[in-house]
Amino acid sequence: LPGHSADYSHATFCIEEEDHTLGNALRWMIMKNPKVEFCGYSMPHPSEYKINLRIQMYDNHSSLEALQQALSQLDDLAAAIEEKYTASLEAEQWEQGEDK
Repeated sequence: LPGHSADYSHATFCIEEEDHTLGNALRWMIMKNPKVEFCGYSMPHPSEYKINLRIQMYDNHSSLEALQQALSQLDDLAAAIEEKYTASLEAEQWEQGEDK
């Protein structure tokens, strides 16, 4: 979005067709990066299906690189969860409740 610094050390990104599910997870992953000074997101309006993600970096590091790294890490995390879940199902390690 407009208003970013020339070196992209401070920028706001608009991510279409996403909501709090990705926004909160992405904010959490980005804030784990020690080069990140601030990260926050907002939904401009409940009827608009998009989020605005603000990233501010220390020492002129690239917020775009931080965003790309966090997306990759979230993808890896989701793959690890899916792998463990699938292994659990295949090993029949679950409990089944009864309706009363």
